[in-house]
Amino acid sequence: MILSLLPFAAILCAGIFVQAAAGFAAGLVIVPALLWFGYSIPAAQCSLLVATIPQNIWGVWSLRESIEPKQVVWPGLGRVLFLPTGIVALQWMSSVDEGTVRQLVGLIVLLVTLAIIFIRPTPRKRLHPFWALIAFPLSGFFQGLVGMGGPPMVFWVQAHDWSTEKTRSFLFMMYLVSIFPALAFLYLAFGDAVIEPGLVALAMIPVLWVVTYFGLKFGSMLGRQRLRRITLGLLLLMGVAGVFGPMLS
Repeated sequence: MILSLLPFAAILCAGIFVQAAAGFAAGLVIVPALLWFGYSIPAAQCSLLVATIPQNIWGVWSLRESIEPKQVVWPGLGRVLFLPTGIVALQWMSSVDEGTVRQLVGLIVLLVTLAIIFIRPTPRKRLHPFWALIAFPLSGFFQGLVGMGGPPMVFWVQAHDWSTEKTRSFLFMMYLVSIFPALAFLYLAFGDAVIEPGLVALAMIPVLWVVTYFGLKFGSMLGRQRLRRITLGLLLLMGVAGVFGPMLS
């Protein structure tokens, strides 16, 4: 039993390490990797959400002075309200064969990675509310569908001339406010299928704290930009493997 969980544990540790070191990509690493080892998207999502709880609580607490409640209410609400739409689409995908699902997730990883590389919004003091109406519902939808709701929020934040502390505090808060609603929606939609991976991820939290610590140290040692390039290169490979792997097999 323990040996069978080693790949699961290793993938969670790898995703949390990358998130701590590079500042992004936990979902982009964990979800497709768990699919390769036979886990379902709901199981991968649940384990990802539970694994990131400590990191997000710590981030919100440590950067609490940079959080402006008025700025997080409506974005958070938009993200949470659209979580069920993604989960309904995920339920529909349960009738799709495993290879096609892996290709879809691989395509999303590939497109998101290319967007991160090539889309560089010009920071400005204020952004038209229209962009928030797109970014946060889209984030909620993709969070519910494949557990990768971060990129739309990240692009929206990058379009503001915010300090690093304010940017990080906002994103930590957005992740945190949606974790427990997302877990509840997943349980209502998929029942016991998400219980075991969630409990295993919960039991791993002490280990994930240690992984986070070393990830932060490694990111500082290697340099954020160098590590970002390495991470994006790995994500490109994962995306390509996800799209073309089922064809080859």
